[in-house]
Formats: sequence, structure tokens, C-alpha cells
Amino acid sequence: MDFTTSTAGAATGATGPSGPAGSARGPSCAAVRTARPEEYARIGELVARAYLDGGLLDFGEEDPYLTTLRDAAGRAAHAELLVAEDGAGTLVGSVTFVGAQGPYAERAGEDEGEFRMLAVAESARGRGVGEALVTACAERARALGLRGLVLSTHPRMAAAHRLYERLGFTRTPERDWYPIEGMSLWTYGLTL
Repeated sequence: MDFTTSTAGAATGATGPSGPAGSARGPSCAAVRTARPEEYARIGELVARAYLDGGLLDFGEEDPYLTTLRDAAGRAAHAELLVAEDGAGTLVGSVTFVGAQGPYAERAGEDEGEFRMLAVAESARGRGVGEALVTACAERARALGLRGLVLSTHPRMAAAHRLYERLGFTRTPERDWYPIEGMSLWTYGLTL
């Protein structure tokens, strides 16, 4: 499924998971679309940089998860790699959407979609880019007839937690998990 999501907000009738697209600060100027192969290296670096700059990798530049974050081509081969671009065509965010039971699904059940590795360039934060990407994932899950959308998040990602809750996601602590010893991930879910 390859389509572009406009995030011009309520003025165009676009809707997010629980209402008009765009944030309380106004609509995003980002357009969300499927990534192109020639963008994979840039996307990998954008995602890695967002996690590094956000202090989300326990071992910094030496963290083994950086390899996964930089492997945009691998994600695109097994899931839908989405990007957000601003009005000038600059890539400002990315997320990986996994339909029901794809190889990149970590917590999704049979009738749920999942998204992973949501990242927004530091220069674009606070402009509704993350919201546009999450909304695009919810739209894709609905289009596939899925009943829910789930995600895992680091407990330190407070700004992301506020976004998810504003969009109607709720904490699902019974699904929290430990991908490696000593590191917990929280989960959220949205009923579609």
C-alpha cells in the first residue's frame, strides 16, 4: 500500500487517531509518505541521530541498537517505512509501520498493527511531525481492517508519552517487556 497522507489539519478534513490532524500548536506542515530506496541512508542517520541526541541509547555511539536504527533498508524490506517531509521537501521524521504479525512486530497481536522507531529531527520538533507520523500509522492500520495499534517506548521518552496519550493511546503495562536484561520498555495501545 503506497499513499501519501497530507497533514494540513482540520481545514482539509484530515483526521488523526482521535480527531483533527495537527497539534494544539496548529497543523503540521509535514507530508507523510512511503520512503524511497535512495533515502534509506539519510533515514537511518536521522533515526540514529534522534535516539542519540535524545539520550535514549544506554551505550551512546557504542550501543548495538544503532545498527538496527541505521538499517532503514532492512526495515523497508519487511515493513512499511514512512517519512515526513516539510514544505521544502526535507526529511524531518520517520517511523516503521508493521501490519499484522510482520517480522518487525514485537508486541502486536493477530489483529493489531504496530509502529516502531518513531523519530523526528531535532530541528522539526514541536511542529506536529511526530503526530503526523503516528496518525499515518493509525490510518494504515484502519485501512488493513486491524482493531488496534500498539507500540513500545522507553520510559524516558516523556514527550512521546504525552503525544501518544493526547492521540488516544493508553498505557498497557501488562504488555511491558524487557528486550535485554535491565532494560524495560513500556507499551501503549490504541483501539481503532
